[in-house]
Amino acid sequence: MTPVMRSRGYLPHLEAELAIYFVTFRLADSLPRDLLAQLQKERLVLEGARRAGTQRAGDRVRQEKLRALLRKAERWLDCGLGHCYMRDPRIARIVADALWHFEGARYRVRAWCVMPNHAHVVFSPLGGHTLEAIVHSWKSFSALAANRLLRRSGGFWQREYFDHLIRHEASLQRIVRYVEENPEKAGLRNWPWVGREYFVAPASSRH
Repeated sequence: MTPVMRSRGYLPHLEAELAIYFVTFRLADSLPRDLLAQLQKERLVLEGARRAGTQRAGDRVRQEKLRALLRKAERWLDCGLGHCYMRDPRIARIVADALWHFEGARYRVRAWCVMPNHAHVVFSPLGGHTLEAIVHSWKSFSALAANRLLRRSGGFWQREYFDHLIRHEASLQRIVRYVEENPEKAGLRNWPWVGREYFVAPASSRH
């Protein structure tokens, strides 16, 4: 099926049936404010051009600038900015459990990683379940449970998330490898919250 364009997020996004997506969502305080402001500024300009139906050479330059900012954001995330709530294994487990709760029913997980201040997932929606609805369910469930455990209120996740429609097998393998190697490259040794499957420890061994 031909991918369908949508506008939510930092870049115009594509959705398609039988698709594989790479999604990153992050804690509310995980990126510097000036970087968030730059991302928002570039997104608004591109969104205005899209709504006006214009395709200028400068728009392509801005898209490349925005993609460079997104790569910079990935590097910032690995620096561990913010509260990094998922360093607490109880919070990391909440997020991991959310990612796997409807695995096989609403989506198929191909690779995943819960980092101290963000999460990566490579997955395929199943049936009529959409990318946006799936990510929303992960974020809303985990935010509610984590805030309750931490005895806090307010935003837990950043509202926007990064997503990419994977089109080729080579890209899939590269992205899966990036997800699996993310903890080690970020200096996290023996980090358990990563892989292609999810083995839940017995209740007696949980923290």
